[in-house]
Amino acid sequence: MKRLLWLGVGIAIGALVVRQVTKTVHAYSPGSLAGSVRESAVGLLDSVRDFVADVREGMAEREAEIHAAFAEGVTFDELSEEPKGMGREPTAEGGAGD
Repeated sequence: MKRLLWLGVGIAIGALVVRQVTKTVHAYSPGSLAGSVRESAVGLLDSVRDFVADVREGMAEREAEIHAAFAEGVTFDELSEEPKGMGREPTAEGGAGD
């Protein structure tokens, strides 16, 4: 009776090992690797598209600010000055601090 029990346990463990090895072999097959690469490329492409969309949105927003400022009669020199508190403060030598 003990031998029959151990035979059953051995068959069950063997089946689990064969199943796991089959999954691993399939994961590293050329078709599966190609699918993984394709999914990664699609994810990268989506990220780049989102980045480009964000940049275009920022450009459009800045362009609208510039057009509004020019419509109010602000000169280019006044528009290009940094607002107070932005950028580096001058040092005691008179140059910008590094």
